[in-house]
Amino acid sequence: MTELPLDQVRTLLAVVDEGTFEAAAAALHVTPSAVSQRVKALEQRTGRILLMRTKPVRPTESGEVVVRLARQLARLERDARAELGLSGAGDATRVSVAVNADSLATWFLPALTGVPEELRLCFELRREDQDHTAALLREGLVMAAVTSSSVPVPGCSVRALGIMRYVAAARPDFAERHLDGPLPETLPHAPVVVFDRRDDLQDAFVRRLRRGGGGASAVRHFVPTSDGFAEAVAAGLGWGLVPETQADPLLASGRLVHLAPDRTVDVPLYWQQWKLDSPALAAVARAVTEAAARALRPA
Repeated sequence: MTELPLDQVRTLLAVVDEGTFEAAAAALHVTPSAVSQRVKALEQRTGRILLMRTKPVRPTESGEVVVRLARQLARLERDARAELGLSGAGDATRVSVAVNADSLATWFLPALTGVPEELRLCFELRREDQDHTAALLREGLVMAAVTSSSVPVPGCSVRALGIMRYVAAARPDFAERHLDGPLPETLPHAPVVVFDRRDDLQDAFVRRLRRGGGGASAVRHFVPTSDGFAEAVAAGLGWGLVPETQADPLLASGRLVHLAPDRTVDVPLYWQQWKLDSPALAAVARAVTEAAARALRPA
């Protein structure tokens, strides 16, 4: 069985994290030539090209597997050092998590307060659409993710968190001006608010409403924050699908109206994380799962 030397694996990770061979050499206190030799030796050992020599350097699909291994080894080493009492007094354990913006703005941050303080964790959160957070896990950039995918990334476990419900809503006077008629006919032409260019929620809603055909209007406002998105809809810039927890107070106050009360959109959310016997990851998973049970609809 071909072994992967740890110094070569760690060097590959340093190159990916630092972006260049020169920067990795500085971080590792070796020469750029030594870094290049280690990476080439690892590529020869695996029989695969592991890095795209771009600026910054990027891992290939095979390289992502090795990068993920390197991060998992680093995680296990830190946990072992902590259990052996070898960590410095000021050391803290960093946990990187990918999470979608709507969860981040509603229930996820309170969940992190449920992690025991004595574990001394530092959180590094990566905001990404729930349909794409699993990619960050696959690339080894995060240890865990809130995702819409129930298919586990290789080397990861998955558990259901619950359902985030979205409601189609608009400001009352906006609905009077732009939606005076059957919704399948008027909604595709009304200005719409979307999160970013990867956000397909509104377009998919219109396609379902029309049973096919085109999506939402080309007149669209991109508002890439969850709170800002809800406020943009409430301000009358366009209609949009707003998370139920954010929409409820706006609907109750009359700032928003339901456009299709019988046509909500349910997005199932899952927690995926590395399959590691890590006390830090276990504590975060427990806190997130418990908070999701309180904040989300049952799956």
